[in-house]
Amino acid sequence: MSNESVAPRKALQPWLKFTLELGPLALFFAVYSRLGIFAATGVLMAGVVATLVVSWLMLRRIPIMPLVTAAIVVIFGSLTLLLHDETLIKVKPTALYILFGGALIAGLALKKPLLKIMFDGALNVDEEGWRRLTWRWAFFFLALAALNELIWRTQTTDIWVKFKTFGFLPLTLVFALAQAPLIMRHELKGESAPTTEDF
Repeated sequence: MSNESVAPRKALQPWLKFTLELGPLALFFAVYSRLGIFAATGVLMAGVVATLVVSWLMLRRIPIMPLVTAAIVVIFGSLTLLLHDETLIKVKPTALYILFGGALIAGLALKKPLLKIMFDGALNVDEEGWRRLTWRWAFFFLALAALNELIWRTQTTDIWVKFKTFGFLPLTLVFALAQAPLIMRHELKGESAPTTEDF
């Protein structure tokens, strides 16, 4: 990189980022309660696409995780509606979590900092910290994939929808908070966090 100063990248306000992440899921649950799984699937697809539009309008870029998530939602959602088979939307979280977990493990093997890209400059830790965090997040995503398979294969659609809405996000937040000690041990003091433009 050159020595010229680089303007800081725009970031969404935390409340807006949280709203964009939770909004499509909340709409999915609300519509499912009234109109069923297929109408809810259509609304979920529209919701995730809308979040990408908002991100682009606000930031003039789209973070990688929302982009990949939206792509998976649209693919599996479209197949669900075209084939009129709710199994496909239930398998969507499994595919997404396996994709994230597998990509992180592949990134470690190829020495590519994929977790840095996924976090989009939100953390500033040393290389060992990134390596450990990557392994933890990779196994966490794979565990979520297995959990989703267990829930949708053994429980009713109602229970799966409730768990998808009220289960995965709290589990992810608790896991993320549990990484705080590791992040603090490996935090780089007095240095700016790298962005995806650095890679």
